Amino acid sequence: MLSPVICFQYDGWVIAFPAVPPGELIVVSASAFVTFEHCPESANARLRGEYGPPSRPSFVGGLAHRIFARHLQQGPIDGDGFDQVCKEEIGSTPSLNLRMGELGLKPSQIPAIVAETKALYERFVKFPADGFQGAEVALEAEPQADVVLRGRVDAVFDEAGGVRLVDWKTGRIGEVHDQLGFYALLWALDRGELPGGVEAVSVKTGERQRSEPTLETTTELAERVATMVATIRAGWETGDELARVGGPWCRYCPLLDGCSEGRAATALIAQG
Repeated sequence: MLSPVICFQYDGWVIAFPAVPPGELIVVSASAFVTFEHCPESANARLRGEYGPPSRPSFVGGLAHRIFARHLQQGPIDGDGFDQVCKEEIGSTPSLNLRMGELGLKPSQIPAIVAETKALYERFVKFPADGFQGAEVALEAEPQADVVLRGRVDAVFDEAGGVRLVDWKTGRIGEVHDQLGFYALLWALDRGELPGGVEAVSVKTGERQRSEPTLETTTELAERVATMVATIRAGWETGDELARVGGPWCRYCPLLDGCSEGRAATALIAQG
């Protein structure tokens, strides 16, 4: 375990973020951290700017998230104008525009995507929005000069005991414990308070998974993030490849074509 020498103190409580060897700037997101916990070399590829192929479900999910945020910020979207709102979001959101090109989507395919998004939106509006505070809330913390933690929380709500951070899912929830923990840590470092709860909510299935962070769990996650940074930096220093671990996360990994572990894992999944 690394020595916790960088401390963040708020109202009598302290989060100790272990110091890591200095080096090239590393920006850690929730997805990069979760990827590292699954497969360190895949996370290393992400930090080098290598990403897996885009997918249609991710495009629909990205568009749905923009629609959810628009609803929370501006109010309900009229059914007759829904198609136009989707086109506006695709045109004004650089990541959606880029993915549309990468997927080779044609204008004739957009109505089907809009229909999928509308079905998700019709489920989304049934969720209560009491205590809504903000959508797509950007967070950033710099535990030391060359390490940045960065993320964006889909929605923030006031509730008894503090704020509740929500991450919308457009499919099944799966394993999100580390992702929720990362958001709790980032909120604590950026806002100076522990959130009362962090929750993943599947708009499609209605599933919910909630965690209530404590000082102990948040500090433990800070130690794991620091270990990630130290491991990545050590690999950069020596030029050695990091560990590769096969699993369901391999499907969209940029290393899949040349990775025996990833090919074996995806082959087993296909057989099942």
